[in-house]
Amino acid sequence: MHNALLKTAADLNLKNKAYATAIIVRRKIPSSGKPGDKAIITADGQIFGWIGGGCTRGIVLKEALLSLQDRKPRMVHISPDAKDDIDGNTKLYRMTCQSGGEVEVYIEPVLPTPQLLIFGNSHIAMALAKIAKAMEYQVEVVLSATDESGFAGVDKITTLDQFAPLEDQMNQYVIVCTQGERDADALHHALSINSNYLAFVASRRKASAIYHELRQMGTTFDQLKRIKTPAGLDIGAKTPQEVAISILAEVIQDFRAEKETDSSAEASLETTMVNQDYYINPVCKVPVLKSAAKHIVEHNGEKVYFCCDGCKVSFEKAPELYV
Repeated sequence: MHNALLKTAADLNLKNKAYATAIIVRRKIPSSGKPGDKAIITADGQIFGWIGGGCTRGIVLKEALLSLQDRKPRMVHISPDAKDDIDGNTKLYRMTCQSGGEVEVYIEPVLPTPQLLIFGNSHIAMALAKIAKAMEYQVEVVLSATDESGFAGVDKITTLDQFAPLEDQMNQYVIVCTQGERDADALHHALSINSNYLAFVASRRKASAIYHELRQMGTTFDQLKRIKTPAGLDIGAKTPQEVAISILAEVIQDFRAEKETDSSAEASLETTMVNQDYYINPVCKVPVLKSAAKHIVEHNGEKVYFCCDGCKVSFEKAPELYV
């Protein structure tokens, strides 16, 4: 299994896909997972490997997906008894399986490297592409012409007229540095991408004129608010290379920042999972894979799915508390 997990991780890394790793670090029998058991959880909810069944599987899945949202590792403690002395960095869940047992799982997100989409063939665009590739980022360049001489080694080059919006992916950063060459067209295309960051290399005065052009093309004020101008951190940059470094510094700042999550993030996660063959167990709020669920109750003409026997029994005693 270890080799299979290494291969899965290598494949995901090659495709620049996000995933989380989970490893059991402690357990108390009769929990089925043992220390050293591990799994990989992908952003779409697939689990490769073994970290236990029942409560443990659903809880680890939920926390792994949340770790990809807030970019933070976490220790998860699952026990029948609440412990007040648990470390503040540990998330506590109640073990609802009737078999009992305890388990602690360490979960760590593995995020894809930033993907830069650069519009323009200016000297700043060339410097950006060169430095970003040296940092092993993925780089795609969109040119208004077909001159590719300044972009050796980038992952993909396309023309502005052939450009099609990219699929939504984690850690996409878009920089428009056309510097007078079809600025409005490039920004119009850039706004069609759901990116972490969208910057326009221009003075505020020039940007204002381009924004007026974009408004005539149907762009809304809310869309224009997404554009960061001037691009990059204010480090007094003068040369194209220095400007490129200031922009990449801003990209790194966003990429490395931990994101705060709240109840709305969990609600959003639950909505997403319900659309992917998962069901949110009404007793413990843990996701259950419907196609593999062993504990199911028919209630008011609808099926209710549970991660374990304990949740099923609790529901059957007082369904009005949960539905």
